[in-house]
Amino acid sequence: MDIILIIIAALFIFLGIVGSFLPVLPGPLTSWVGLLVLHLTNAIPMDKSFIIVTLIIAILIWVLDYIIPAIGTKRFGGTKSGMIGTTLGLIVGLIAPIPGGIIIGPFVGALIGELLNNANSNTAVKAAFGSFIGFLTSTFIKFIVAVIYLGLFIGVLWDYKSTLFTF
Repeated sequence: MDIILIIIAALFIFLGIVGSFLPVLPGPLTSWVGLLVLHLTNAIPMDKSFIIVTLIIAILIWVLDYIIPAIGTKRFGGTKSGMIGTTLGLIVGLIAPIPGGIIIGPFVGALIGELLNNANSNTAVKAAFGSFIGFLTSTFIKFIVAVIYLGLFIGVLWDYKSTLFTF
């Protein structure tokens, strides 16, 4: 049973890394579920402080994921229309079969949102660039946290390898 739980935990960890790039899936929270499943095995004792601290970090990153792109848009002179355009562009970029759509979508969405809000083209491009920078920053932070959770997962497995893999 422990091996099945470890496989499920590994799937959640890797799904969390993928989720770092997909806004539909909360990357660090998904990776955290993998850590939780790992600690639910009989061979690895539950370290409540480890689970709580990693959960708090995952929730903090999840909240920041919504704040950082908005800050980027606002910092570069964008409006609420630009922020809505960023979100819609991100969704379209995910669905559209365009290479790099997930990167191009938020930029184009913010640009269209600002232009529909009667912003001049200079302001619209600047806000779109801010949205793009915010999106990249948020994605990078989520990816780093998910990879750190992968490292923690591997470290815990390594520490308890003799308990887990006895034949």
